Amino acid sequence: MKSLSHLFLIDPVVMARIDAAAGQSGIPLYDLMERAGQAVAASALRHYPQALRFVVLCGGGNNGGDGYVAARVLLQSGAAVAVHHLGDVAALKGDARKAFEQSGVRPLPLGDYAPLSGDVVIDAVFGAGLSRDIPPELNRVIDAVTEAAVPVLSVDLPSGLCGRRGVPLGASFRAQRTVTFMARKPGHLLMPGRELCGALEVFDIGIPSRILAVHEGSVAENDPLVWRGALPRSDMETHKFRRGHLTVFSGPPHATGASRMTAIAALKAGAGIVTIAAPKQALDVLAVTLTAVMSAGLDDAEDLLHWLDDKRHGAFVLGPGFGDLDKARQFVSLLGDKAVVLDADAITAFKDCADNLFDRVTSGSGKFVLTPHEGEFARLFPDLAADTALSKIEKAQVASSRSGAVLVYKGADTVIAAPDGRALVNSNAPASLATAGSGDVLAGIIGALLAQGTPAFEAAAAGVWLHGEAGNRAGVGMTAEDLAHAVRPFV
Repeated sequence: MKSLSHLFLIDPVVMARIDAAAGQSGIPLYDLMERAGQAVAASALRHYPQALRFVVLCGGGNNGGDGYVAARVLLQSGAAVAVHHLGDVAALKGDARKAFEQSGVRPLPLGDYAPLSGDVVIDAVFGAGLSRDIPPELNRVIDAVTEAAVPVLSVDLPSGLCGRRGVPLGASFRAQRTVTFMARKPGHLLMPGRELCGALEVFDIGIPSRILAVHEGSVAENDPLVWRGALPRSDMETHKFRRGHLTVFSGPPHATGASRMTAIAALKAGAGIVTIAAPKQALDVLAVTLTAVMSAGLDDAEDLLHWLDDKRHGAFVLGPGFGDLDKARQFVSLLGDKAVVLDADAITAFKDCADNLFDRVTSGSGKFVLTPHEGEFARLFPDLAADTALSKIEKAQVASSRSGAVLVYKGADTVIAAPDGRALVNSNAPASLATAGSGDVLAGIIGALLAQGTPAFEAAAAGVWLHGEAGNRAGVGMTAEDLAHAVRPFV
């Protein structure tokens, strides 16, 4: 059964501290290596019974030590095993040297490995802590293994993959399976790391949960366990206004489609009333295309001020198909005390004056959620977007802190970040969500949850997860219209 503690993502540097703390608590670190290597061997035997030979590629650190344990166990099971080592095996130290000496194998140089039909590679060269580009010798082996389509089972992370950022450092194995220990690292979920890891197994090698709990931090996988307690609960006395009134701003007559998809998704996600506030000349178009969604004429800032006189109008989505960037900035200036999702044009409107947006967010009492994709993120945070030393999680955390808003940094690995440092990585979204209008639907779901009183971070996280579930429900080949109609509240 999944628990909240199993959702945390542990930075490789922090994982090293956890290992050290385990040793300081009296647990022999070689015992952890022994269990790790046995877990790798067990996974290899379970998933690759057809292997004619297991080829264990070992490095000079503890990851290589895990590999030597795995090689010994596989030999003891009767499997054919070959071991290749990167560098000078005489340089092995500590527990890794002990694992090598107890393995009884005589490794060949890494560069001598030539893949054969029937091989299964166990990749134990580098672990999650790698922070430099891989050496050319390993790069050549990766190319050969990839060319031969030999299955790869990686230990901890595919060698060459950055455990913090989820990006290859020069090159990386593409594993069919990855075996890691105690907790996942950010690189297991961030793209392209998630794809390079293949199927992921997490083995408990005996580090006490109390030690893990001290180092859990504030980054986790997005999951209902994180936010379901913050969602509104329906009861027999619930009525439409108690379920919230969401206002979705629309663009001109020729560009109402985005706001309509946003509005439909919001109704499906549980908002009690959804009104599209549109230029008066767009009302005829909306009248013939809407049923359950209401519409109202709203041309300018003066009209918006009158709309805000009704205190039931507390939640807004601004940006999808809006078009008028000057008016978007005016509207944002009036919404500082409301619950607001800013998407698309409402983000682009501040590309040359991002500080004005951040000042408005932080000076009011409202709840703001920004939902940029990669290009929109770069418009608001060009320095962060260009910083290749930061992971997507770290970029989102800094951007959220800087802006004062909850940030939904969209993509196949959407990151949700709060100004206080909390961050979640989403993993339930299908590739089919990469379609025009998908972001409009997401904005509507988050807006519906804000309208119902959900805190901004939890509304954003739940909205992203529900968006992924809707994508899975709508299936391959869906359009954004299909996606909007597939949205359901969390139950």
